[in-house]
Amino acid sequence: MSENLDKSKINEAGKSKSNDSEQGLEDAVEGSDEALQKEKKSGSPSTQRVQRPHSSPPRFVTAEELLETAKGVTNMVLAHEIVVNGDFRIKPVELPEDSLEKRVKEIVHKAFWDCLNVQLSEDPPTYDHAIKLVGEIKETLLSFLLPGHTRLRNQITEVLDLDLIKQQAENGALDISKLAEFIIGMMGTLCAPARDEEVKKLKDIKEIVPLFRAIFSVLDLMKVDMANFAVSSIRPHLMQQSVEYERKKFQELLEKQPNSLDFVTQWLEEAADDLMSQKYTHALAAGGGAAGSDDGPLPGPVAVQNYAYLKLLKWDHLQRPFPETVLMDQSRFQELQLRLQQLTVLGAVLLVTFSMAASGISSQASFAEKLKRIVKILLTDMHLPSFHLKDALTTIGEKVCLEVSSCLSLCGFTPLTTDKETVLKGQIQAVASPDDPIRRIMGLLNPVEFPG
Repeated sequence: MSENLDKSKINEAGKSKSNDSEQGLEDAVEGSDEALQKEKKSGSPSTQRVQRPHSSPPRFVTAEELLETAKGVTNMVLAHEIVVNGDFRIKPVELPEDSLEKRVKEIVHKAFWDCLNVQLSEDPPTYDHAIKLVGEIKETLLSFLLPGHTRLRNQITEVLDLDLIKQQAENGALDISKLAEFIIGMMGTLCAPARDEEVKKLKDIKEIVPLFRAIFSVLDLMKVDMANFAVSSIRPHLMQQSVEYERKKFQELLEKQPNSLDFVTQWLEEAADDLMSQKYTHALAAGGGAAGSDDGPLPGPVAVQNYAYLKLLKWDHLQRPFPETVLMDQSRFQELQLRLQQLTVLGAVLLVTFSMAASGISSQASFAEKLKRIVKILLTDMHLPSFHLKDALTTIGEKVCLEVSSCLSLCGFTPLTTDKETVLKGQIQAVASPDDPIRRIMGLLNPVEFPG
C-alpha cells in the first residue's frame, strides 16, 4: 500500500507545481531552517567578517528586519543547496553522545514517560497524558496526507476523535490498545517502503508506554522521509526558478543592507586589475612600451568573471572573507582547491620521477597508475591542519625510489644508483616549496585571455 501511496503523492506533487512558481518556491523552502542548520553545521572561517570595507554608511536595522533578512538568506541557501547538491538529504537530528543537550533531553523524556506509566497504572487509569499523545499522533498523521487523500483523512478524524475518546475514558470504556492498533495500521499505509520493517516491529510491543514511545520514534523517521520526498519533488521546479529566486533575494538583501556585497565588488575589482596588469606586462614584453598598453580593448565582463573564479581556487579562506554571491558554495570551492593542490603536487612528483628514470618505464601505463595511487594515498590527509607536506614528500620520495628501482629491474634496466636515488628524493622534497620551478609549472593557472 505504501508504494501505491508514493505514486499518488508524486502525481499530486506534479499537479501542484502548476501553481504560481514564485510563491511555490517560497513555500518550498519555508520552515526548513532546522534542516539547513544540520546540513551546514560545519561553518567556514570566512563567515567571521573582519575588516569589512564600507562602500556606504551603515544603517540601523530593527530586530524584526534582522530576523526577516536572516530567514530570507537561510531559505535562499537551502533552495540553492537543493538545486546544486543532487544528494541533498535531510537527516534525523543526532545529538553528541556526552552533550548537555542530549542528557537534558533524556531526563525530560524519561520523566514524561514515567509520569504516563504512573497514570496508566492507577486504578482506574488516568488517560490525560495518553489522550494528549493521541492528539499529537493524529496531527502528525494528518500532516502526511495530500489534499486528495480525503478517505484517509476522514478515517483518521473519525477514529481519533479526541472528544469521543475523552468520553470513553470518563466512562471507563476506552480501549487504548485498539487505538494503538489503528495508529500502527495507518502508519503502515503512509510510511515509505523503507520503514515497513520498523512499523512491523511495533506490533510486537504489548505494553502501552513502550509502544507509544516506539510509535513516536518511528513517526520522527517518517517526518524525515516526508521532508526528503518533498525535496525530491520540488527539485525540478526549483531548478527552473532558482536563478530568478536568488537574484530576487540578493536584491532584497542589498536594499536592506547596501554594503552587503562589498566583498564581491572587491573580488571582481581585483580580478579586473590583475588582468590589466597582465596586459601591461605582456605589452612591455612585446616591446610596445607603456603607451601601447592603452591601445587594446579592456577585459570584458566575462573575462573578468572567469578570471575571478580562477582566483577562488587559490583563495586564503582563513584570512580573507569569501565573496557574498558565492558564499553558499564556499565548501565546494575549498574541495576544488584541495584537489587542485593534490594534483599539483602529484603532477610535480610524476614529472620529476619520469625525468630521472629511464625512458623505458615512462611508457609503462600500469606503472604510472600505480605510482599515482601511491602518491594520492599519501596525500589523502592534505586537508588536515596536522598535515606537513615536507614530511609527506619525504615518505613519498622513499616509496617512489623503491617502486622505480623495482620497475627498472622487472623491465631489464639497471636499478637507480645511490646517487640518483639521493637526487630524486631531493627533487621530490623540493616540491614542498611553493617557489620550486617544477611545482610552479604544474600549479600555474592559465590566465583568462581577453580579445585582442
